[in-house]
Amino acid sequence: MPNPTATFNTTEGTFTAEIFMDTLPITASNFVDLCNTGFYNGVHFHRVIDGFMLQFGCPHAKNAKAQNSGTGGPKPGSTYTCGGRTITRDANEGCIPDELVDKTSNEPGTLSMANTGAPNSGGSQFFVNTVHNEFLDWFRPDLGESQHPVFGRVVTGMDIVNKIGKARCDSNDNPNTPIMMNTITIA
Repeated sequence: MPNPTATFNTTEGTFTAEIFMDTLPITASNFVDLCNTGFYNGVHFHRVIDGFMLQFGCPHAKNAKAQNSGTGGPKPGSTYTCGGRTITRDANEGCIPDELVDKTSNEPGTLSMANTGAPNSGGSQFFVNTVHNEFLDWFRPDLGESQHPVFGRVVTGMDIVNKIGKARCDSNDNPNTPIMMNTITIA
């Protein structure tokens, strides 16, 4: 069965990505579930850094200027299905288990799980790399302590990703002109 694709319909345009269900099924299934339930609809990009990445997926960012953007995640204790089994998100913060198995690097156009730096702290937030950020690779401890597994890759619309990546931002890396995710659809 081929990997699913996600179509990201933003206020700046549309891009699509292959979601790596074959190599990171726990992470990919979590993402697909959140997309299919409309979790991301109406959420704004809350962190955009030119020459680095664009971060998205915090439910607090439905308000484009929320002070707590970047701190939220899925509903604690909620569930999703992965390969016929039910996985329960963490009861405190809605986090999922780390899935450090595939060694795809954080290259331009890859989607990678955001986390707090602590083990098993990813949930709904992810980022799209606009440059090669190999220091974020979980399998490169010689380059740093970050552990961000790649669970997808942009296949069309990288020009839209780069356009968002050039947005003028405030001192907190929040775009001055809000950029919203209208919908993410899975096919």
